[in-house]
Amino acid sequence: MAKKGLIIVHTGAGKGKTTAALGLAFRAWGQGKRVLFLQFIKKPEAYVYGEIKAIQSLRDERFVIRQMGEGFVYFKNTASRQRHLQAAEAAWQALETETQSGNWDMIVLDEINYAVHFGLLSEKKLLLFLAQKPPELHLVLTGRNALSSVIERADLVTEMKEVKHHYKQGIVAQAGIEF
Repeated sequence: MAKKGLIIVHTGAGKGKTTAALGLAFRAWGQGKRVLFLQFIKKPEAYVYGEIKAIQSLRDERFVIRQMGEGFVYFKNTASRQRHLQAAEAAWQALETETQSGNWDMIVLDEINYAVHFGLLSEKKLLLFLAQKPPELHLVLTGRNALSSVIERADLVTEMKEVKHHYKQGIVAQAGIEF
C-alpha cells in the first residue's frame, strides 16, 4: 500500500487539541521527519508556553514553531479585528510559502479552525489549499468548530470532548498544563 500525506483534524470543545498535535509532531520529528508548527492565533511572547521552550531547546532546524497570531480572538474594535486579519493573512502567506518549499514532511496548522470560524480566513481558501497540498505532506489542523467540509476532506478526525474541567472548580490555568 502506498504512503500518503494525511490530513488530520483535532477539534471539539475539550482540551488537548494542540497537545495531541504536538505529540504527533514530536513523533514525526523522532522518526527523522521535518516539522513546521504554525500557530494561527497564539501571539509571540504573550505567554511563555512550555511547548515553545521545549521545541527551542531541541536546537534542531527539523522542528520549528512559529507563533503568528494576535492572541485570543476578541474584537474590541475595528482596529483589533484588522490586526487579527493581518496576522492571519501573514500566517497564511507563511503557510503557502513553506508548503511549496518542500522543506517539511509535516505542517501543523494550530488553531486554524478558529481562524476560519472567526472569519479571519475563508473556508474556500482553506479547502482549495487542502485539495492542492503536496501528496506526501502531512497536515494537522487544530481548533474548535472544524467545518463539516474540512472534516469531510480529512483522512483522520478526532473530536476532543470535555467531560470534566478543573476551571469549573475554580482552579486557574497552570504552567505545564495550560501553557
